[in-house]
Amino acid sequence: MKEPGPLLARGRDADIYEYGPRSVLRRARTGRSMADEARVMEYVRAAGYPVPAVEQVSDDGTELVMERVEGASMIDVLARRPWSIVSQGRMLAGLHHRLHEVVAPDWLRPAPGAAGDRVLHMDLHPLNVMLSARGPVVIDWANACRGLADTDVAASWLLMASAGAPMGRVKAALLGWGRGVLVGAFTRRFDMAAVRAHLGPVVEWKVQDPNMTEVEKSRMRAMV
Repeated sequence: MKEPGPLLARGRDADIYEYGPRSVLRRARTGRSMADEARVMEYVRAAGYPVPAVEQVSDDGTELVMERVEGASMIDVLARRPWSIVSQGRMLAGLHHRLHEVVAPDWLRPAPGAAGDRVLHMDLHPLNVMLSARGPVVIDWANACRGLADTDVAASWLLMASAGAPMGRVKAALLGWGRGVLVGAFTRRFDMAAVRAHLGPVVEWKVQDPNMTEVEKSRMRAMV
């Protein structure tokens, strides 16, 4: 692996660097392996789901080189075009429905709660959707697992309703009023009575995540 270019973005546990004109390098700050993340990305891409193409994984798995997606994240688009909140919520729901058509491989780890056979992202929210010229592209597959579709929907609902967004105060204030609108546009596309049944196990799983703040964990427990 060659030395990457400038830092482009920082996630909760990984950094994204420029890696040539058409690629980026994703590096785990904790030293965790991203080999399984790359494997599931290749799997769902082969099934026709919109993810960046994987180009290379370092021998120790801590660095992942993938296709560079030109565009803005859904949350940045929402900040610039708040009138599009309802359509973006529907798009996000559509990405869930499309993903849950993919049968999970046996090697994918099980999701919290009830067993199932669908590929789940478990972090599919506006920060992890890039809006490119070719359409939406889903990134950050670190939490992908195998389970029931309703579990994945519960995870996204939980995160959109209770998690903070890493952005400046102006964007946060602008989006604050629209959080309920976004969540409503998203949840109306699902049987929420069924989804609610999976919220408890998802919360118990998510509050163990060291990347979540104590405030976020408190909000998650309050949802249950």
